[in-house]
Amino acid sequence: MRPAWLAAGVLAVLVAVLAGLAFGSASLPPGGVAVEMLNLIPGVRLDSGLSEREIAILTQLRLPRVVLGLLVGAMLALAGAAYQGAFRNPLADPHLLGVAAGAGLGVTAVIVLSATSTTELPVTVPMAAFAGAVLAVALTWLLGGAGSRDRSPTALILAGVAVSAFLSAAQTFLLQRHVESLQEVYSWLLGRLSTAGWHDVQMILPYVLVTAAIVLTQRRELDVLTVGDAEAASLGLHPQRSRYLLIIAASLGTAAAVSVSGIIGFVGIIVPHTIRLLTGPSYRSLLPLSILFGAAFLTLTDLLARTVAGDAEIPIGVVTAFLGAPFFVLVMRTSKVMPT
Repeated sequence: MRPAWLAAGVLAVLVAVLAGLAFGSASLPPGGVAVEMLNLIPGVRLDSGLSEREIAILTQLRLPRVVLGLLVGAMLALAGAAYQGAFRNPLADPHLLGVAAGAGLGVTAVIVLSATSTTELPVTVPMAAFAGAVLAVALTWLLGGAGSRDRSPTALILAGVAVSAFLSAAQTFLLQRHVESLQEVYSWLLGRLSTAGWHDVQMILPYVLVTAAIVLTQRRELDVLTVGDAEAASLGLHPQRSRYLLIIAASLGTAAAVSVSGIIGFVGIIVPHTIRLLTGPSYRSLLPLSILFGAAFLTLTDLLARTVAGDAEIPIGVVTAFLGAPFFVLVMRTSKVMPT
């Protein structure tokens, strides 16, 4: 990976963090925000010029939300890139494969059956989401290969749409049977990053670290898989073992992200494909850059969602859908010539 692209990714994250912290319903001076962030380093004491109220807004409200946006964006983008490599399908994405719907069904089941509030979900929620995500990806894989051993991109996407619709129907049935949770679960499903404190960040951080570590160690294997299973096996790789490991890791990361943010679509399509167009198809560059630019992308999208309509915050899943739908059409038109 070229150092210039790594530097660009780090710069994008820093810009997104500063913008996410400084702007909102009450704007703060970016210079003061940057100085106040330096004060979080042990032993550093600088005068930021911010009032006590502004410091409270910065450190207790916006900072946890921005960090959560970084983690969720990084996971969704990394999972999208990993699925595209594992399935050798440029259209693979947690949302389109039904994985997000499966994770959403798992979280919904926990919320309605245990009468839990979405403001502070129990630590068992990510595992329930993971179970739903694995079920969804297994159904999509099996359905996509029904009647033929070759799973074409179109067959997998159609299977993902069918599985997503089925799991969404099951979710609707659960909500219909527990109408007292309908409004709360519905607002969560549309995608949100609102958080009170660091609970959500602490809950998903272990899953994020495990997922990133596993997927990043498979960068070379993903590059080898692009030449085909037979050629990969001749080079000493075990294609199915690597593929299953990547799918499980990507599903774990997706489940962790969905459990705290709801269903946010298209991040796994927009970010990896944009990086691929700019830097080339090698997963040794694509995966780490997807983490950095995915984190920056969702943080800036969240800023757009909470500022574009004044005091009325738009669900972030709605914003990513507006951005992702035309991008998806572009990817479909170019997928025949775009290497994965």
